[in-house]
Amino acid sequence: MNKEKFITDSLKESSVVKLKIESTCKAEILLSVQTLVQAYKNKKKLLLCGNGGSAADCQHIATELMIRLNHKINRPALAAIALTTDTSNLTAGGNDIGFENVFARNVEGLGNEGDVLLAISTSGNSANIIKAVEKAHQKKMFVIGLLGGTGGKLKSLVDLPIVIPSTNIQRIQEGHITVAHIVCELVEMELYS
Repeated sequence: MNKEKFITDSLKESSVVKLKIESTCKAEILLSVQTLVQAYKNKKKLLLCGNGGSAADCQHIATELMIRLNHKINRPALAAIALTTDTSNLTAGGNDIGFENVFARNVEGLGNEGDVLLAISTSGNSANIIKAVEKAHQKKMFVIGLLGGTGGKLKSLVDLPIVIPSTNIQRIQEGHITVAHIVCELVEMELYS
């Protein structure tokens, strides 16, 4: 294996995917910004759920909103809760009600009408994310999906799918965090610049 070529190829593939995001997802990114700005103006909050690397992204994104992303903008916290961080909650839920229900249960307890759920799934087929989306709709929440590949089952279930144009999980995850940074910074600018 030529490691130098692998590095170059990975960087090129990542760049190509990010340029495709501009042509295939820009309208959805702008709509997600508009949705979050309106929710925050109405004193609502964002809940986030995902598995594995997507769980880490939930924490990352929630932190950007709660603390701040652009250090040139001095602003108050924006309410965002990663449903992926409480190990007692997740393990009790997995044990008592089944892992497929852990995020739905938290949406049930924390979500309110007008709140937004950001559901992150590289495949779009995660059972616990699907159940969380269904619960969010029951609670009259708006659901944004950060997805990949074909969008999977979630593409038709969420209100606003943002589907990263790649089938490579690494590139999808890189696309998710790039989109999330753009959304967070635009939300900050729209509300507080």
